[in-house]
Amino acid sequence: MGSGTIHSGFPELKLTARSSPNCGPRRDGARPDIVVIHYTAMQTAAAAADTLCNPETEVSAHYLIAEDGAVLTLVAEEMRAWHAGAGQWGEVTDVNSRSIGIELANTGLAPFAAAQMDALTGLLDGVCARWAIPPERVIGHSDMAPGRKIDPGARFDWRRLALSGLSVWPASATGAPSSDKPVSEAAFASQMAAFGYRATADAELLLKTFRLRFRPRHDGPLDGVDLAMITDLARRFPVDGAATSA
Repeated sequence: MGSGTIHSGFPELKLTARSSPNCGPRRDGARPDIVVIHYTAMQTAAAAADTLCNPETEVSAHYLIAEDGAVLTLVAEEMRAWHAGAGQWGEVTDVNSRSIGIELANTGLAPFAAAQMDALTGLLDGVCARWAIPPERVIGHSDMAPGRKIDPGARFDWRRLALSGLSVWPASATGAPSSDKPVSEAAFASQMAAFGYRATADAELLLKTFRLRFRPRHDGPLDGVDLAMITDLARRFPVDGAATSA
């Protein structure tokens, strides 16, 4: 094992290396242009590290961040870690070959510790700079695998990352149609696909997936605020450079 320190405009990172065998070359010469954020759903960071480094589990990530902000490097960024599984973002279906995977030690039920979020912002700053990854391509596991995964979950602070320029957030939905007026599910689905979500006929799943990240404390039927928010995101950040329409 080794350790080192990385300096950036964000908090200082203290890195420890532990090699995971669960990796391989990126396919077809792919380079990472997505970051996928996960939570471990385990009780401790140590237990998660053991799982991510166990060849029998066949899972890994490039990085694991403990609650105290300690960062464990598991797979070299140039290599293909096995963290994403089946899923899609825009036209990308082999997400492992096109992404950097970051695991956060969290059960999925607790808030994310301040030191952990500080370390994540510092780590993301370096990763995105090295690979020229734009903020709209920093996504959650739930974004690329709706219905199969829910991490990093409703407790994760996406808005904080957006304020740091490391993710995106919709503009204010002030002036959106009131929630008591019918909203087109087809229009919502079209904008979701334009932003990057996989097309599906399951309108309930689409709404649940969107709100998990952007409106985690809101429930009820699809409303004008949902549509206004995703329309803004799709207009400003069309996935794969696709054109969008309202």
